[in-house]
Amino acid sequence: MKKIYLAILLIAGTFGFANAQINHQHALGLRLGDNANFGTEISYQYTLTPMTRLEADLGVRSGNSWNSWAITGVHQWVWHIDGGFNWYAGAGAGIGSWSYRNNYTDYGDSGLFLTIAGTAGIEYNFEIPLQVAIDTRPQLGFINPQGDNLNLDLALSVRYCF
Repeated sequence: MKKIYLAILLIAGTFGFANAQINHQHALGLRLGDNANFGTEISYQYTLTPMTRLEADLGVRSGNSWNSWAITGVHQWVWHIDGGFNWYAGAGAGIGSWSYRNNYTDYGDSGLFLTIAGTAGIEYNFEIPLQVAIDTRPQLGFINPQGDNLNLDLALSVRYCF
């Protein structure tokens, strides 16, 4: 199954690279959604070529008896659709930490987790320096994951482009 996804990505990339154009060097904003239980993440994009970029997202979350943080980085390929619309796909990894403390039983635990991640989405770049995107970022925890091993994050992003 993984080979099929990789083949589709490579074929799509072969036909779409000539049409891609990223019009900004940096984009900074928020990624709002499920995000592996991180809710809101600070999101930063850095353009590598007119067709590729790196994205890094930092999420921090806490509750009455727990807290966690995670940073996820993905390399993205961008294909132009029409006007300000682009679609993108990529792959990357994440690292984070969690801790839990039950105040009633004085039990606590903590750990580091690692994930591999993919991403696929669509974005619109306005004529003003603003980008809005919706995407999914499936993450597979392979070392000490929080909860489920697979998270299918769906999020809405709003970023300032410069």
